[in-house]
Amino acid sequence: MRVLLVEDDAELAAAMTAFLVARGFVVDAAASLHAARQALPLAHWGVVLLDLHLPDGDGLDLLGSVRRFAPDASTIILTAKDQISDRIRGLDAGADDYLVKPFDPDELLARLRAVQRRGNGAGSGSAVLKFGPIEVDLSRSRTSLGGLPVELTAKEWALLRAMVSRPDRVHSKEALLSALYGFDDEADSNTLEVFISNLRRKLGRNCIHTLRGLGYRFNPEGV
Repeated sequence: MRVLLVEDDAELAAAMTAFLVARGFVVDAAASLHAARQALPLAHWGVVLLDLHLPDGDGLDLLGSVRRFAPDASTIILTAKDQISDRIRGLDAGADDYLVKPFDPDELLARLRAVQRRGNGAGSGSAVLKFGPIEVDLSRSRTSLGGLPVELTAKEWALLRAMVSRPDRVHSKEALLSALYGFDDEADSNTLEVFISNLRRKLGRNCIHTLRGLGYRFNPEGV
């Protein structure tokens, strides 16, 4: 999942980025409303983590741009404002969740999983997804095949997460690359095919279906 972190506290942004990247997320940080507005049209965002106190305005002013440029993205507000009225204002403005600073990083991780499940139409159900012999545990970043653990690299896990989160969707090459790499990362044109080949080798050669000219679809029936 690709995350846009809108946070002007450089130390906090760096800590959050490191925490999420270590768990298979792709994170790009913006320190102002202006920077966030510039970033929104440039990638396929899964979640926007939005601070309210920004140097050039109220974070809630960004929600209109999120709806326009990233309509599939969920928004979690991160703020030191803990008044009930502030929470109501954020949720009424269109945010999906609200987390008050300071917060435990594991709680942030749980909120990210929750908005992802809601976005997938899975309600508040289990973070463990089962596709025939393949089991994907989103909460612990673990995968198994036929009950046996499968070791994945961080990029392989990020790719699998993006695909199983929307198993009914055809994912374009551009969308999958966006889920794998941030603005500062470098990737050659063949890296996506390499990671898809690795997943097929580890989870079954037909687990990902190629639709020529369209993209890729997770295909658990083919395992």
